[in-house]
Amino acid sequence: MSQHVDRLSLYAQPFPTGFHDHERSLRAEAGGHLTPWSQSQRVNYSQLHPSTVEPGSSSPLCCLSISKHRDLSLFFLFSCGLLPISVHARGGWLLTRGLTRYNELKQRRTTGSPGCVRAFPVCVFRSSAVSDLHLCPCLFQLQTFNTPAPCTTTEELTTGAAMSQALHKIDPVWFSESWLGRIKEDVGNNWRLKMSNLKKILQMMVGYYNEVLSQQIQEFPLPDLTKVAEHSDPVELGRLLQLILGCAVKCERKQEYIQIIMTLEESVQHVVMTAIQEVSLPVFLAKCLCVGICVQLKKALEDLVDLMAEKEELAQRCQELDVQVTVLQEERNSLLAENDVLTDRANQLDSFDDPSTPSGRKHSQLQIQLEALQEENFRLEAAKDDYRIHCEELEKQLIEVQHRNDELTGLAEESRALKDELDILRSCSDRAVKLEASVETYRRKLEDLGDLRRQVKLLEEKNMIYMQNTVSLEEELRKANAARAQLETYKRQVQELHRKLSEESRRADNLAYEMKKFEEKHDTVLKEKERIIIERDSLKETNEELRCNQAQKDQLLQADNDCANCPCPFREKFIRLQHENKMLRVQQEGSENEKISELQTLLEEAHRTRSELDTENRLSRERVAELQQQVEDLQKALQGHGAKTDDVSVLLLRVQLNEAQDEIMKKKELLEDLQPDNTQASLRLDELTAALKKKDDDMRAMEERYKMYLEKARNVIRALDPKLNPATAEIQALKNQLTERDKRILSLERECEQAKLREYEEKLIVTAWYNKVSA
Repeated sequence: MSQHVDRLSLYAQPFPTGFHDHERSLRAEAGGHLTPWSQSQRVNYSQLHPSTVEPGSSSPLCCLSISKHRDLSLFFLFSCGLLPISVHARGGWLLTRGLTRYNELKQRRTTGSPGCVRAFPVCVFRSSAVSDLHLCPCLFQLQTFNTPAPCTTTEELTTGAAMSQALHKIDPVWFSESWLGRIKEDVGNNWRLKMSNLKKILQMMVGYYNEVLSQQIQEFPLPDLTKVAEHSDPVELGRLLQLILGCAVKCERKQEYIQIIMTLEESVQHVVMTAIQEVSLPVFLAKCLCVGICVQLKKALEDLVDLMAEKEELAQRCQELDVQVTVLQEERNSLLAENDVLTDRANQLDSFDDPSTPSGRKHSQLQIQLEALQEENFRLEAAKDDYRIHCEELEKQLIEVQHRNDELTGLAEESRALKDELDILRSCSDRAVKLEASVETYRRKLEDLGDLRRQVKLLEEKNMIYMQNTVSLEEELRKANAARAQLETYKRQVQELHRKLSEESRRADNLAYEMKKFEEKHDTVLKEKERIIIERDSLKETNEELRCNQAQKDQLLQADNDCANCPCPFREKFIRLQHENKMLRVQQEGSENEKISELQTLLEEAHRTRSELDTENRLSRERVAELQQQVEDLQKALQGHGAKTDDVSVLLLRVQLNEAQDEIMKKKELLEDLQPDNTQASLRLDELTAALKKKDDDMRAMEERYKMYLEKARNVIRALDPKLNPATAEIQALKNQLTERDKRILSLERECEQAKLREYEEKLIVTAWYNKVSA
């Protein structure tokens, strides 16, 4: 790019008032480097007064030679408000240097250093590309976001960090933190990383326009990211900034950004509005075409469609006529051939001129038919020529309609341009109305300023009172914190004592359970002792009976001999019955012992579970009583302490209530954990009871069978020897055993009923405790 701009042709609106004073002051500050192009083309500024230039005209004003301070010269031109300005430069200028110069002058203006430009708006560079016009205002608008990443030069913009941060501030939901984290900031001079960042930004912006704003931007020329990343092309960069500006003025916070734009200079506002319109204008124009032009175009298209349809019909008709002509020509040729054949034959037979002959009559008929066909052929050819002429006329009309369509298209483009100017004027009018309303609002606010001052005084007095109350509350809070620390110490001590008390209670309950277990064993031993004593007495009685029955021994021996002399089937049956009785006795004793051991194990587990639940229930009751007492104490302390320590007392009370609720929840969970075990044990006990009942039924059936067999044996013995005494010692022993077994079964049934009652009582206790805790 050239280091010097040789010539600038400036076209502007008339100079405003004070142009010459501003030019002289700026010339002095620039060090005299703003000089005319040549002495021959020196312009008298007095000739450029607004009175000498027609309003709205665009005429060449001056040609300037800019050598060293060309940036300052450009700022001078724009500070005078010469808009719009078209700058044609051989080789262009360095946009980066212009931006840097603008930032330096802006810094000098804010610091108030000597030799600075006193007042000028943001610079606007216009070249053949439209985006150059909007780059600096868009950059200035981007700087208002106060992004962490720098955005003062084009090289800093090409990294994409500042633009992504600005988009995140525009819409944090769409441009989220996760997406912002994918933008790499430390890219340096690596244009590929810049390209990746810019591609992510462009894709998200296009999606934002399509999804959130419901606007299609296919007609807007998307920026070439390769040129931006590799060459820092200001044209493409300006397009990218235009898209960001469009997102800002159409998002949910658009009022905030529009207010920022309204605070800028009028010239900058005009350029920003132009940039926004370039983004949204294609969609707007696609929806807002002129109604009259649309109607004319629609009518022309309908006429064109009708003419095309008529042309197609005529072409089809011509094709049909061509086919008919071809068919008629073929028929004519065939008839001519037939005529030649017939003529030859007629020449051979007789003359055709004689109408009296058959050949003459046929010849005359054929001649008439031939003339009719020739007339029809001539008529069809004439119709064909007419249709061809009509088709040519329709083609000419079609060409005229196309020319008219082109003219209407040109008128539509002119209407679009007029529509743009109308929108610009309407926006200016709306802005003027808003400014008038703002002035009126400020006037009313100034009238209400006295009331606001009095309210400020009252608020200051209230603020002093609140500050005093705050100081007193802070002192009380410090005291409460000290009391809270002491309370925490006491609380830890109480918890430790509760833990020790719980351990001692569990230990005492375990000892009580062991004591109860030993008492039950003692009762069992006493019962066993009583049973043995009873058995001893029964054995004594049996011994006496045996002594008494010794005399009958001979008779029994005789009976045995008789039994031995009995038939073999009866003896075998009697021996088999004795063996079966012994086996049943052994099986019954084994099953009874197993059932008794299982029932005793279940009973011990139920007792142990009941003891543990009683212990937990008692501890929980004690804990609940203590917590209730603490709540009552805290309520009393709250009532006595007064309203000053309300917050601290309520906080402590809430903490203790939360702890109590946590402990209650733990107890509930423990009960819920123990409930399935208890239920499972009860189910197991029911199963064993059912099995025991089944065994009892089997034993009763076996006893009945045994009694039946025994009765049969007695009947056999009576039948063999009616004089034999039936009351034998063995039968008596069997009866005694049956009696003892019945007693044992009854005792087991009583123990099973007692176990069921104890289980039911435990369930009732657990349910009552749970209801009490829940209440």
